[in-house]
Amino acid sequence: MISHEWVGGRTGQFSAGTDEELITLARLCAHYYRHHAWLEDDQLLRDIHLLHGIPAVLIHGRADLSAPLRKAWQLAQAWPDAELVVIDAGHTGSPSMGTAVLEAIARFEDR
Repeated sequence: MISHEWVGGRTGQFSAGTDEELITLARLCAHYYRHHAWLEDDQLLRDIHLLHGIPAVLIHGRADLSAPLRKAWQLAQAWPDAELVVIDAGHTGSPSMGTAVLEAIARFEDR
């Protein structure tokens, strides 16, 4: 079992809102899931050649149970200009996620 302390996420991040906010979030998530985020199965990997030449930093929490690390790894392997940064975090992020995002942004500031 992964504890919140281990991943550094905020406990209750998705459950601390008002009833109206929680219903809105649930509807939004259900809408995206229902439409498969408007992507065909494996569309990103199949069309990855369209991203070649575009640099990227993919940041993923290794304890993110809603988005498997395997998919991020496959995407990074297929995208020569992408770097995968795996941090100790879950889906809700952590201080290390914030640091990784700021470092990635700094790499692209001069572009």
